[in-house]
Amino acid sequence: MFKTTIVLLIFSMTLAAQTPEDVFSKYDQYKESSISNRRFKHQDIEKLIKKFENTGKFKVKEEGKSILGKSIYSLEIGTGPVHILLWSQMHGDEATATMALMDLFHFFVADDEFNPIREQILSNATLYFIPMLNPDGAEIFTRRNALGVDLNRDALRLQSPEARILKNKRDETQADFGFNLHDQGRVYSVGYSPKQATISFLAPAFNYEQEINEVRASAMQVIGQLDRVLQNYIPGHVAKYSDEFEPRAFGDNITKWGTSLILIESGGYPQDRDKQFIRRMNFLSILSSFVFITNESYKRETLKGYEQLPFNDRLFFDLLITGMKINKGGIDYTIDLAVNQDEVDYNSHKDYYLQGKVEEVGDLSIFYGYETFDASGYQALPGKVYPKVLTAKKLATLDQLQLLKEGYLFLKVKGEMKAEEKPILNILSAKGEAPAMNFRIGNAANFVLSKEGKVEYVVINGFLVDLDSYEGGVYGGVFIK
Repeated sequence: MFKTTIVLLIFSMTLAAQTPEDVFSKYDQYKESSISNRRFKHQDIEKLIKKFENTGKFKVKEEGKSILGKSIYSLEIGTGPVHILLWSQMHGDEATATMALMDLFHFFVADDEFNPIREQILSNATLYFIPMLNPDGAEIFTRRNALGVDLNRDALRLQSPEARILKNKRDETQADFGFNLHDQGRVYSVGYSPKQATISFLAPAFNYEQEINEVRASAMQVIGQLDRVLQNYIPGHVAKYSDEFEPRAFGDNITKWGTSLILIESGGYPQDRDKQFIRRMNFLSILSSFVFITNESYKRETLKGYEQLPFNDRLFFDLLITGMKINKGGIDYTIDLAVNQDEVDYNSHKDYYLQGKVEEVGDLSIFYGYETFDASGYQALPGKVYPKVLTAKKLATLDQLQLLKEGYLFLKVKGEMKAEEKPILNILSAKGEAPAMNFRIGNAANFVLSKEGKVEYVVINGFLVDLDSYEGGVYGGVFIK
């Protein structure tokens, strides 16, 4: 009896000493290495699900099929009385959390020093996961399903089989907590601040009055705890998503149906376009939530932590150029210019390149850029077209940096080129003409910035290039007819 007491005491002390941050410090040993970007497909996830099923730790169930016949799976682990339901990729192009779930699955099947924290979670909760709820959308990396329906606006009519699967699983599990896992654009800020909204939380309202009952309050309490954790890693980068009631949305209705719903939106972070760092923040957030729920520490929280989170705002652009001059009708005007670098899919939606387009023009003094350049004293001028028609072989002999310094932004090229042969400059067809420099919204961003007659910077395909410090990298290479 005495030995048993000692063992239990040691186990209890070990458990108390372990935190989600301790696990996070060893994150790399749980990361799913086969997924390193957001454009994975249903078959990639299906293989991983089968692998986790074969460990004997997860119960895997086919919940149904998508419109185009792809299997939608749930994974279940744990034996505890608290039921927690998580789903990701309700929108097919919002894949960050799906990656994090694969990493979490590795954590739960591992056998290491963090067994006490696993035991705490899995003996007190039963976890249900639906990764990739919208496999048809994921296949072509688009938001909506094959019907063109936004699944997050189909909670009432349940027109789509994917929506019915989610509703049925919520009803079957009578989940105490739910996690609605999404991505939002890189353009969101934390309130009116120069900080990107890397993670945004929401405890959705269940009516237009945005009342708070016990169900919604529990989600708010967990989020308050999560904010404190994340501030240690992304200080100032945590926001709150708009809590305006949307009667068709799943989060709002699931709260109404009695499940404490936590929305996690993965936004933007510097140098993390493919959201691999934000993937880590999802891992930490979800694991921390499991701990807070199963040790019931969230119940000691007030609502203040949640309520003081700033709402996210839309104040970021990829490139912000301020104070540049343009000439119109012989008169110089001073403008700011914002560019967003849109992702353009290719290779069956497995890869993408970036294409910069004008997003806003005028007084942009209230906005921020992932990259900001003060162009005071610079004149924006149209780029020139190199007069000769080139082959790929001839292109290799050109000093493209010198051409940029001379104000050339466009090359006429005939024949096919390999990816590695793509030039810095934009490509025109043999008979093509350079588009006029026009800063209308949606137009391509290609122009030079000149000071006292010298071209010092160019904006090519929406990327700013400092010609005095350029060290390589393909900024153009986009075919323009």
